[in-house]
Amino acid sequence: MDYKQKAMEMHKKWAGKIEIKTRSKLETPEDLSIAYTPGVAEPCIAIKNDPTLSYVLTRRHNTVAVITDGSAILGLGNIGPEAGMPVMEGKCVLFKEFGDVDAIPLCVRTQDPDEFVNAVSLLAGSFGGINLEDISAPRCFEIERKLKEKCDIPIFHDDQHGTAVVVLSGIRNACKLTGKKLEDCVVAMSGAGAAGTAIAKLLLKAGIKDITLRDLNGVYSSKKSYKDPAYTELAALTNPNHKDGSLADIVKGADIFIGVSAPGLLTKEMIQTMNKDAIIFAMANPVPEVMPDIALEAGARVVATGRSDYPNQINNVLAFPGIFRGALDVRARDINDEMKLAASDAIAKLVTEEDLEKGIIIPSAFNKSVAKDIAEAVAKAAIASGVAQVY
Repeated sequence: MDYKQKAMEMHKKWAGKIEIKTRSKLETPEDLSIAYTPGVAEPCIAIKNDPTLSYVLTRRHNTVAVITDGSAILGLGNIGPEAGMPVMEGKCVLFKEFGDVDAIPLCVRTQDPDEFVNAVSLLAGSFGGINLEDISAPRCFEIERKLKEKCDIPIFHDDQHGTAVVVLSGIRNACKLTGKKLEDCVVAMSGAGAAGTAIAKLLLKAGIKDITLRDLNGVYSSKKSYKDPAYTELAALTNPNHKDGSLADIVKGADIFIGVSAPGLLTKEMIQTMNKDAIIFAMANPVPEVMPDIALEAGARVVATGRSDYPNQINNVLAFPGIFRGALDVRARDINDEMKLAASDAIAKLVTEEDLEKGIIIPSAFNKSVAKDIAEAVAKAAIASGVAQVY
């Protein structure tokens, strides 16, 4: 199928992938008086006296804003907020279909971090959570941090944390399949943008100790200096042995390769220098750092990509609907590391022993248990970590 042509045809036919439907009936004057004036004044007064009632008397409790500035839309780059709207609408469809979460797309006409933060924080009272989407690094780190400081609802940059959660799930099962211990694995990473940074941090939280990252700026090391504090922090957390050099240099002797960078960077010869039963997560889209057949020929035991036409697709849709479902169910103030780790564990457990024997390390996004199991695990973690407001 020519997906590009079909997508253009269907987007023109749909004229938008989402719409608003009413939950209150309007069939009589009495219905109108209850849903709107004069009756609506009563819940307004109640919320004025107790703003938390906005979660009870309005749809806020189940509504998330999907917000972009258009600076990093898919693999298309900085194409602007309006051009990002089809993606934001698509994200809203995924929220509803997989997590029964109502989502509203918002495309903000500024790429100044402070203006963006101010605009979003002023809207926060309308939503139960904020999903940041397709915002370029390193600005996305600053934006998320400042919004978390200003808002009392969950702020979640899916390109960072959704990706990290699913990657960790796959790594857990890949280690189970190969007999490797998570804490003993040596990890080489290509790409230190939004996804790469979040993946590295979550893997460290999960117990991995040796991660080395490289991008166009070279290998990150605490012996080097960086203008951006986000990269200074990343360098301090990673590369304990102060490696340097090319991608080939840091891949040698590694157990796991994770790529969130560019096509064709990892060669067959590089994989052959990795440890036995190498685990390859080549997630550049649409063309990965190495094609699965080449990686397997080189001796890799497990291969995952970002593509749907190969096994073990690393797809954020596995994570964010269930994560937000769980966070909204307990009215969490934040989506913290404990909740992300719980979500990752829930995803990993959905892969059966039979699937694992076939080399399958990631469940299907269409597995009906995914969002439900994640939501339950996330809600429990929110309660245990003290960020839940209802139980």
